[in-house]
Order: sequence, then C-alpha cells, then structure tokens
Amino acid sequence: MAKNPSNGNILQQLRDGTAHFELVSSPVSSISPPTSNFRSAAFLRDNTHRFFARIGSPLATGSPATKKVEHYSVHRVTGDGRCLFRALVKGMAFNKGITLSPGNEKADADDLRMAVKEVMCDNGKERQQYEEALVAITVEESLKRYCQRIQRPDFWGGESELLVLSRLCRQPIIVYIPEHEHTNRGWGSGFIPIAEYGSEFRKGSKRGKARKVVRLLYSGSNHYDLLL
Repeated sequence: MAKNPSNGNILQQLRDGTAHFELVSSPVSSISPPTSNFRSAAFLRDNTHRFFARIGSPLATGSPATKKVEHYSVHRVTGDGRCLFRALVKGMAFNKGITLSPGNEKADADDLRMAVKEVMCDNGKERQQYEEALVAITVEESLKRYCQRIQRPDFWGGESELLVLSRLCRQPIIVYIPEHEHTNRGWGSGFIPIAEYGSEFRKGSKRGKARKVVRLLYSGSNHYDLLL
C-alpha cells in the first residue's frame, strides 16, 4: 500500500478488498474491545482465535512488537468501561509522583474521554490532524455513531483513543499482553509489548521535556490495567 495513503483511499481499498494487511502477531486474544480497532485496521475473526492487523509499513526493528518478555507489577484498574482512561490517568499521575483519589481518578478518566470527543467530533479542522485515528474509527462504524457512543461514561476506549491521547497529552504509551495469553499454553508470568504510541515524546525537544512511558496491560477480558 502507498505510504501515508489518504483516508478516502484506505476506506475504498477496504471496501473493494484490495487493501493489504500485515499480521502483527499470531494468534492472540483480541487486543481491543469489540467496538474499537487495534493498529488502525479490522479484526480477522474465527471461533477460536483473533488476529490483529494494521495498514501500512512494518514496525521498525526494535519496536515494542518484538515479543520480548518484560516483567512489571500489575496495578488493577476498576472495570467500569473507563478502564483504558483510568489506567492512563493513573500512570501519568504516578510518573509525576501523584496519587489520585478514586473520585479524582474517575473524573480525570472522563476528562480524557471527552478530550477525545472534542478532537474527533467537535472540531473538523483539528480532526484532520488525527487521520490514523479517524481511519481506525470509520473502518467499523460511522463517525456519527462513534460520536454518539463516546459521550457515554461506559464507553470502551481502544486503538483510536490511544492514537489521539498519545499525541494530545504528548505521552508515550506502550501496550502489553500477558505472556501466558500470547503463548496460549497457560504459562509465563511476564508481559509482551505489542504496540507503542507517542514514541516521539520519549526524548526531549524544543517543544517539551522527555516524558516517562505509561505501560498498559491489555488482558483477554477486554480490560486495561496499569503496569509499574
């Protein structure tokens, strides 16, 4: 596929079956709730396994999608539909040495969700700067339907929201799955990185200081926790 194709070209290629996909991992549990996409593409489903694919060139050598096993402690996040946003705000607060109260965590999580809504639904000009997120949304549903759903507090965040928030918050984010889910053998206590967002913010620049990574754990139950 051509480098940096337009949204319209990608959608047309998806419709007529000429889009080329790369399988990033095989096979793993779904890495995104049913209402969202992971790595800017549709899922290929059967009754036993889920694969995830993405549009575009392969990830660079040394990227998180290297199947390297890492070890962290898991900090559980409330599973009320806000788990992605809760995990993000907890991670960003931790990196600043701040401990959030349950009430502040919930409020900040909702603020992140509504920030995505403002970018993707309320400002057409700003939305154009997040074309990859727009593609991830509209592969599966209309933008209008998405903008209706994201207003709900139990909205499930995923690929599209990570694409937006990593840039909006200038926050590097790495998503992991449990090692035992990847091996599909029920063993392994580590975590495997599968995707990275906002990697450009890991190094300082004239626009801002270097940012610490927030590490999220995605489990097969469509849930995000925080890794520290």
